[in-house]
Amino acid sequence: MTVRKRKLKLLSETASTGTGRARFRKNENLELQTWSELPIELVEIIASRLSLEDNIRASAVCKRWHSAAVSVRVVNRAPLLMYFPKYGSLFEFYDPSQRKIHFVEIPQLIGSRVCYTKDGWLLLYRPKTFRVFFFNPFTQEVVKLPRFELNYQIVAFSCAPTSTSCMVFTIKHVNPTVVAISTCHPGAEQWTTVQYQNRLPFVSSIWNKLVFCNDLFYCQSLTGWVGVFNPHERTWSVLSVPPPKCPEKFFAKSWWKGKFMTEKDGDILVIYTCSTENPIAFKLDQRNMAWEELKTLDGATVFASFLTTHTNIDLPAIKRNSIYFSKVRFYGRQCISYSLVDGRYHPRNECHDWGEQDPFKTIWIEPPEDFSGFN
Repeated sequence: MTVRKRKLKLLSETASTGTGRARFRKNENLELQTWSELPIELVEIIASRLSLEDNIRASAVCKRWHSAAVSVRVVNRAPLLMYFPKYGSLFEFYDPSQRKIHFVEIPQLIGSRVCYTKDGWLLLYRPKTFRVFFFNPFTQEVVKLPRFELNYQIVAFSCAPTSTSCMVFTIKHVNPTVVAISTCHPGAEQWTTVQYQNRLPFVSSIWNKLVFCNDLFYCQSLTGWVGVFNPHERTWSVLSVPPPKCPEKFFAKSWWKGKFMTEKDGDILVIYTCSTENPIAFKLDQRNMAWEELKTLDGATVFASFLTTHTNIDLPAIKRNSIYFSKVRFYGRQCISYSLVDGRYHPRNECHDWGEQDPFKTIWIEPPEDFSGFN
């Protein structure tokens, strides 16, 4: 090949490469231009579907994305751990995200026993007068219910008493094959009680666990069987799902006190604890009628107390895939938690026999979204 031909070939290859690079840069610029100039409404829709962590990352892309991400960002609030004093009216509220304790005087609750909490409302009972009522510690609102004796059973309600669909549910053991279910709602003049036959043995007591999920009340008995009450059809049934399988150590003295029950994304979760073993979490698989052991909570956090247990996601300064228990150490500076990912308690070696705690002393309660703090 002559020198002239070699030069022509090199010129041809250079021109071809230059055209390719130019075309690539043009396509790249077009793609970048397309992403940067997405309609702001579309960016908001995308950002609204992201988790809090991904929303924050998206807001760092550019000024337009930052504005869109912040406009739809929802920062969930962690529930507060409410302490009921043995005497007096000074209540404590522990904020696990800020690790602070707030003291609030609530004289309206003197002589009352807490039964349940949901949507920022407490359900309380006065044993001396059989008075049952709702109370909102953030707004000081009170909603009364007809008198009813609630000495040996647990109680739950479906939603805030300000809603027309609010229903209060309680179940009482009559014998191994019969339970008495009582219901009421704000504005009712009396409670309605009906006895139901159990298809499977269902032992009910104040140590049962209750949760409202998918418009149904789920109740776990002392021995781990699950009953379901449909408030619309007023039907009761015991699921043919054997109790979760735990090591023998979990069934020591007072083992039924160390159980917790909650709902997550329409699924029923239960947590079993033992002072000498790590907690075990299960999810109820109703399709296969079996309990599935969980190794992770899919980024969620469980706040466990004897009467009510909550599940939350995207909480600032709160560990994910963890269970926060109703006990605080180091003068209110740290809540005891257990990480399913790490497989240990935080702080380390803080295992406790949760069944030995007073079940009516503490309860997790969710503050409203616009709550800015106690005055």
